[in-house]
Amino acid sequence: MHNDNSDFLSPEIIAALLEKAQRVDELTQTVELNSELISSLKHRIEILEEVLRLSKIKRFAPSSEKSGQSSLFDDAETEATIDFEAATDETAEDEDFIEAGVNATPPESRQPKPKTGRKPFSKDLPREQIFIRLSDEEKAGAISTFFTKVKEELDIIPAQVRVLEYMQEKAVFLESTQADIPRHIIAATLPRHPIPGARGSIELISFVLICKYADGLPLYRLEKILARYGGELSRATLANWMIRLARPLQPLINLIRDHQQAGDIIMADETRVQVLKELGRPATSDKYMWVTLGGPPEQRSVLFEYDPSRGQEIPVRLLEGFHGYLQTDGYAGYNEACRINHITQLGCWDHARRKFKEAVDAQPKPKKGKVHKASKADDLLRLINKLYRIEREIKELSAAEKFQQRCKRSRLILEEIKQYLDDNQPKVPKDGLTGKAMTYLCNQWEKLIIYCTHGELNISNILAENAIRPFVMGRKAWLFSDTTKGAQASAIHYSLIETAKANGLEPYRYLTQVLKALPYVDTVEKLEALLPWNFKNSHFDE
Repeated sequence: MHNDNSDFLSPEIIAALLEKAQRVDELTQTVELNSELISSLKHRIEILEEVLRLSKIKRFAPSSEKSGQSSLFDDAETEATIDFEAATDETAEDEDFIEAGVNATPPESRQPKPKTGRKPFSKDLPREQIFIRLSDEEKAGAISTFFTKVKEELDIIPAQVRVLEYMQEKAVFLESTQADIPRHIIAATLPRHPIPGARGSIELISFVLICKYADGLPLYRLEKILARYGGELSRATLANWMIRLARPLQPLINLIRDHQQAGDIIMADETRVQVLKELGRPATSDKYMWVTLGGPPEQRSVLFEYDPSRGQEIPVRLLEGFHGYLQTDGYAGYNEACRINHITQLGCWDHARRKFKEAVDAQPKPKKGKVHKASKADDLLRLINKLYRIEREIKELSAAEKFQQRCKRSRLILEEIKQYLDDNQPKVPKDGLTGKAMTYLCNQWEKLIIYCTHGELNISNILAENAIRPFVMGRKAWLFSDTTKGAQASAIHYSLIETAKANGLEPYRYLTQVLKALPYVDTVEKLEALLPWNFKNSHFDE
């Protein structure tokens, strides 16, 4: 019998081959797992690089969010740079006209941009004429002389500190002609003060209010300024005035809130504030200043409210009795207030747009010589910018005309945005900046399209953000409030100052007249006369 070793494998060889095959399978699984891990790490690195690029941009780059469109609101900073931005803006508008066809406004039909130049000084300012005269030798032999105004200069009178000495007149009467009858004395009535016993005049207290809450000047700096002029008052005294004023001013704030809720639209926002001595909370924990802006068209008001919580119970309390439109960012804390009060919640396109702008800014720069390829964030940002261009073009129209233009033009762009979002959202990583921006846009979509249903509504919540900006800027200077009462008093003073500004009043003059009249208020009618929109028509304006 022929014995051929090639016809069979010994058990040892088979076992060795099986072991090698098992090892190969294990190595293959390890490679696959490592490949998945490497892919996951690469994705993670891309996300971190994106976040790092955005962090550098936020830290070092200008904070403007422009991307080819001019500002919807006339900020002074925008106007100062309008010359070089005008050409870019017109080019962008022309491109939109080509893309949108009949739905866009032709460039030749648009109103020309106003020319920039020196703005004349207000006619309401007091004026003093300074006559520059010729010498007698220079005008010798002239048949007549006259003066012409050749220039104007803005002047200022530096602050002065003085002491007001109140001299009270008294009259002595004798009850009879007999010397032993006691005398009767009467005294002239002293003017009332909103802070009884305060050593500062109403004008000084108004000055402190404006410096701290309108100009963001901390009290310790005010203390030094007053001392430099010779007025020795401690910052504790100044702070005490601010807190004590809150109580007599509270009824006026309550009345303003009633008027605010009589309007159809309220815009709301909130920001952090540090209060050191909040009961039951660490000094470093977040507390919040809430702001609401609204009211009837001719009675605009800005109201601040301090609360240590950011919970949904705060907007429920602030919006109790209001049944109109509420415009906010995407914070879910407002949802319960809208549900209870049957409020229509309106989204903010600024927040949606900002997220796509950040995604665009965080993109890696193309290599030298290569053209930048538009990303999904670029595409959506371009479409969103079209909505803003429409708003700029129709901002001078009536509410009815705005509604018609939005129905005709904006709705088509919204449909295009929604279609693009539905088609591309599954293709984008959810944890990237573009993915997060798409998720936000998708979650807020129903609220974001509400502005097209009414001509009085705004595309964004920028007015509320602008209203809270003075508080944010002041917070950078004074940093924190010491007590809860101090934070609550700050909310009242910010409310009065910003509401006065919203109604075209000079806040120092308004506060001075209010503080003078407040001690004499004993009826609702007298209190209503102190409302900013009634101020010009009241006898206090005389």
